[in-house]
Amino acid sequence: MTAVQNVAVIGAGVAGLAAAIRLADAGVAVDLIESQPELTALGSGISLQSNALHAFATLGVWDEAAAAGYAFDGLTLRAPGPGAPVIARRTEGATATEGLPSAAGLRSAGGLPSAMGMPRPALARILLDRAEAAGVRTRFGIRVTGTEERGTLVAVLSDGGEVGEYDLVIGADGLHSAVRTGLGIDTGPEPTGMGIWRAFVSRPAEVQTTELYYGGPAYIAGYTPTGEDSMYAFLVFDAEKHFDMSAQDAAHFMVESSRSYGGPWDAVRADLEAGHAAVNYTWFTQHVLPAPWNRGRVVLIGDAAHSCPPTIAQGAAQSLEDALVLTELLEAHTSVDAELWDEFHRRRVARATAVVDASVQLAEWQRDGQDHSADMPRLIGELAQRLAERV
Repeated sequence: MTAVQNVAVIGAGVAGLAAAIRLADAGVAVDLIESQPELTALGSGISLQSNALHAFATLGVWDEAAAAGYAFDGLTLRAPGPGAPVIARRTEGATATEGLPSAAGLRSAGGLPSAMGMPRPALARILLDRAEAAGVRTRFGIRVTGTEERGTLVAVLSDGGEVGEYDLVIGADGLHSAVRTGLGIDTGPEPTGMGIWRAFVSRPAEVQTTELYYGGPAYIAGYTPTGEDSMYAFLVFDAEKHFDMSAQDAAHFMVESSRSYGGPWDAVRADLEAGHAAVNYTWFTQHVLPAPWNRGRVVLIGDAAHSCPPTIAQGAAQSLEDALVLTELLEAHTSVDAELWDEFHRRRVARATAVVDASVQLAEWQRDGQDHSADMPRLIGELAQRLAERV
């Protein structure tokens, strides 16, 4: 018997969908409540590390993810300038996952690869389809305004009135969480001073891993393959208010700002100049809620609880870990009690905080103009060792 029988999950992002899937599989009645009228996934592509891929296996969507994305191993570093010479390649090797054969699309035989890129809308659709197949009731177009605890039940409130009463409410409604605001929690995302331009473009055959360029006009320039014929390219600069820029001007900005980068960037610019690539611009943010992440029977996970610059590509992975740990505990316990919450916070808060701190530190080192060539590998190595441990 699970600790809950009837749960509302607010937000149809990665964290919310993962939590909904696991609970529905355990026989819990789940309402997935989303403010948008239909499934949306802004941005071009997403980079996923091995802990995210293990989460896909746990959720039963690995085959679909492998088919929709581009799995690879390691990382390539290039120098700016003509030809974009390769200066380093790093490989990590596949990680074994019990019961999973080497699926089609793997570039590392014998288990899960170390990384994957895929289009964000494809990931959102895979998770939503899996949730609905598990029996999750999806309720789009409902803008939640808050919650009200009533003994052992929690009412979900919206701008259209009361939505229903539940044993537990999971607030997975993103950076600007209405659930978080309704709980009176002031901690929220703060700009880090950096902004990222992303464009979904065609993949040159030579691009088979994430490739990063350090040096040149951008703090970071790079791209990640997302499919046999696609990848997303990105440039990171100081944050500026470019949000109202026209599509044509945004593409022109990326073209001109990437002139110092050769090699595969030539193909990226060709797509942008031909009008074949939509450009997305966002700011990096950072925050992590101090424990507790719950107020009674309402708990925050994913971007509602923490956010960080994508310098280590752990945003989605940490959201998935939140969802899997929470639902594992809800399945293992018979009541929503202090013991459950203590265990959840013990397993999640320090780990998420370490990821946020390391991601922010890397971003700050990139901005300060100093030589951190010895510090960066150490920091990344220490975090990688920590993330390799069971969550």
